[in-house]
Amino acid sequence: MIILSIIFKVNLLSLFSGGDGVVEPSRPVTSEANRDAGEAREVQFVSFVLDDAQSTWDRLLPEQSHSPYRHAKLVLLRDYTHSGCGTAQTATGPFYCPADEKVYIDLSFFDELRGNFGAPGEFAQAYVLAHEIGHHVQRVLGIEQQVRHLQERVPSQGNRLSVALELQADCLAGVWGHSTGQRKLIDESDVEAGMRAAAAVGDDRLQRMARGHVSPESFTHGSSADRVAWFRKGMESGEIGTCQTFQ
Repeated sequence: MIILSIIFKVNLLSLFSGGDGVVEPSRPVTSEANRDAGEAREVQFVSFVLDDAQSTWDRLLPEQSHSPYRHAKLVLLRDYTHSGCGTAQTATGPFYCPADEKVYIDLSFFDELRGNFGAPGEFAQAYVLAHEIGHHVQRVLGIEQQVRHLQERVPSQGNRLSVALELQADCLAGVWGHSTGQRKLIDESDVEAGMRAAAAVGDDRLQRMARGHVSPESFTHGSSADRVAWFRKGMESGEIGTCQTFQ
C-alpha cells in the first residue's frame, strides 16, 4: 500500500484504519499523471465500498443467519495476475475465487461499464463489487460449496444452478444496498445506476451484443430482467431470507 500510495500520490493507508478488508494491487501499469489520478479515485472508491460492505456483513450475517462473517480480500489489477482459480485477466471480467476467498477486478472493466455497457455512475461500480462480495457471503454460509457439489453430481443442472447462484449474489448485493439507503449514503439516482449495471451484464444482453441472438439454455448468470429483479428485491427487503433463488 505504501508503494501504491507513492504511485498514486494518495495516502491509501488511511482507507483501512477502520477495518481489515484488504486491497492488493497487482500490476499498476501506467505512469501518465491524468490516468494515475483517475485510477487513484477508483481505488479510493472501491476501497470504501469494500470496507463498507464487509462492515455491513459483519453485522447482518450474525443477525440474520446466526453465522459469523469473515472478510474477503480484493485484488485490483490491469491486464492479468494469478489467482487461486487460475489466471485473472481483463477478458474474464470481475470474479470471486472461492479457493483463495478473493475478489479480482480489472480496473478497465469500469471503463467498459461506462462506455460499452451504458452503465455510468459510482453506484454501478459499487454494484459490481457488492455482487462479488455476495459470492463470498455464499461461501461463508456454505451455499457455494453445496451448489458446486450438486453441479458435479447432476451436470445437466449445471447452468440452472449457476444462474440461481448468480441471481442470489445479485440479491445479496441489494441487501447491502438497502443498508446504504438506510444510512442515507445513496439516493434514487444511485439506485437507478445500480439497476442499469445489473441489466448491462445480463446473459441475454451480452449474448445479443456478442452473437446477435440469445440462447437462454446457455445462460450462466441470468437475464437482464432477472438480475434487476433480484437486485431490487434485496434492495427493498434488506433481508437475506428473501434471496431464495433456488426455489
